[in-house]
Amino acid sequence: MSSPRHSISVHYARTFIAGLERRGHNCDEILQRAGLHRDLLDNPQVRITPHQLSALVQQLWQTADDEFLCLGTRPCRFGIFPLMARQALYGTTLRSVLRRSCHFYNLVSEAVEFGFEEWDDRARLSLRLSDPTLDTEHSLCEFLLLIWHRFPGWMIGRRVELSRMCFTHARPRHAAEYRLMFPAPVAYEQAFNGFEFSRDQLDAPIVQTVANLRSYMKRAPLDWFSRQAFYPIYTRRVLDHLERADSLASTSMQDTATALHMTSRTLRRKLTDEGTNFQDIKDGLRRDTAIHLLSQPSLPVSSIARELGFSEPSAFTRAFRHWTGVSPSSYRKRG
Repeated sequence: MSSPRHSISVHYARTFIAGLERRGHNCDEILQRAGLHRDLLDNPQVRITPHQLSALVQQLWQTADDEFLCLGTRPCRFGIFPLMARQALYGTTLRSVLRRSCHFYNLVSEAVEFGFEEWDDRARLSLRLSDPTLDTEHSLCEFLLLIWHRFPGWMIGRRVELSRMCFTHARPRHAAEYRLMFPAPVAYEQAFNGFEFSRDQLDAPIVQTVANLRSYMKRAPLDWFSRQAFYPIYTRRVLDHLERADSLASTSMQDTATALHMTSRTLRRKLTDEGTNFQDIKDGLRRDTAIHLLSQPSLPVSSIARELGFSEPSAFTRAFRHWTGVSPSSYRKRG
């Protein structure tokens, strides 16, 4: 999630807003301050930028005074996470970060119980919500696991390499978002919510300082939403090539295969094995680039269309409507 072109399903904005509204909060003003419009929430095709989702979550945290976004049985007061992070910083390794963070939240929160286990060559972090029926779309569970993967990784200065993700729920409609969130195979209808990884990573030393942590928390939750997307190897290589290309629109599969030192047939087979194809990757990148550029009010739609390789704005409008369900001008107005 590091590319500025990255976008996120509006699903998360919708479920976070719903949590607060169930507790009686009026979220219209919150949406406005975050630069979003309620009409966008009703269209499942719409995607938003990491900055938009980050701004929304910051507003929701402050309004509800609840870091669990009203999706747990009890509020987790706004400011608890920075307090935990400061305590975790006094440890020495990834192991101590995970132990301290789990112990801390198990002391201060009744809404969620964290677990940390080690055995043989494996390690596991898990969580259990005290009332999962309040988290009907699994957004709190996913959000917490996202944080507990990325924050410890930031503390040691490198990504924690996961072997698998596990969820107790069935595969949800928004499961495609998981590849943007978790760098591991996902298993559904399991006995626990959490992730597993190799035990030897637990000895990685903490490299951050108090000053670094202060800056990190000022940005939160943006870093959690804008880290690099996690893709399979050939999908990632195609994306890397397309992002470096002088002209995204004119770069063909043959061009890409040649750059990757393989035939088009081989590349097509590799991508099929990873559950995707060249055109879907290219369209997704053009869509996310368009969303990123539309978030800059000074850029005319006609200029964005040209940058993306469309011969005229109307062609771009048709493509954007196909990708997101709304026109570029409507998206910009509502977003």
